[in-house]
Amino acid sequence: MMKLAIASLLAGSAAAFAPVPAARTSSAIGAFTVDNMPGALAPMGFFDPLGFAAKADEVTLKRYREAEVTHGRVAMLAVLGFLVGEAVEGSSFLFDAQITGPAIDHFLQVPTWADVLAVTFIGAAEAQRAQFGWVDPADASFDQPGLLKEDYYPGDIGFDPLGIRPEDPEELELMITRELQNGRLAMLAAAGFLAQEAVDGLGIVEHFKISMIESADFGL
Repeated sequence: MMKLAIASLLAGSAAAFAPVPAARTSSAIGAFTVDNMPGALAPMGFFDPLGFAAKADEVTLKRYREAEVTHGRVAMLAVLGFLVGEAVEGSSFLFDAQITGPAIDHFLQVPTWADVLAVTFIGAAEAQRAQFGWVDPADASFDQPGLLKEDYYPGDIGFDPLGIRPEDPEELELMITRELQNGRLAMLAAAGFLAQEAVDGLGIVEHFKISMIESADFGL
C-alpha cells in the first residue's frame, strides 16, 4: 500500500520518473544565465527575492537548478504518494493491508527489509545520476564540490521512455517550465501535507472527507 507510494517517492530523488529533455538544446549547451533559464512566468517573472541567482556564477546557478528540479520531482511523487497511500490503506494487497493512519506514519510501519530495499534502490539510482551529471570528485577542484559536467543540462539524465520530448527548442523550453512550475507547487503541497498531518494526526484524504461533510452540512 503506502510502501508502493513511498518507494516511488524516494526513488524520485534520482529524477528518473519525470519528463526530461533527452537531448541537448541550444540553451542547454550555451551559457546558463538568469536571462535564458526556463521557469520564469508572469506575473512573478524571475522570482529571486533573496538574490541567490544574482550572486551566483554559471556553475553555481546550474547547481541551484539541478537541486530545484530534483526536489520538485520528488515532491510531485510525494503528493501522489500521500493521496494514493491513504486512499488504499487497509485494502491493499501489500503488507497484508496492515499499514494504516496518516501517510507520515506509514514508513514506520513497513518491515525492515522493505526499508533496506528502498534505501538500496535510492543509493543505486543516485549513484547513477551522479555519474551522469557530475564531475568525478578526483578531477574537480577542492573548492568546487558537486561540480556538474559542462555539457550536462540540469535535470537531463536522458530518460524519455515515452518519447514525449519535443524536438522544437521552444516547445522543449515550455515543457521544462511546466515541469518546474508543477514541481514548485508540489513542494508547497507536500510541505503542507506534512505539517497538517503532524499537527492533528489526521490523513490528508481524511481531511478531504471531513471538508466535504462540513460543506454538505452547511450547504456550501
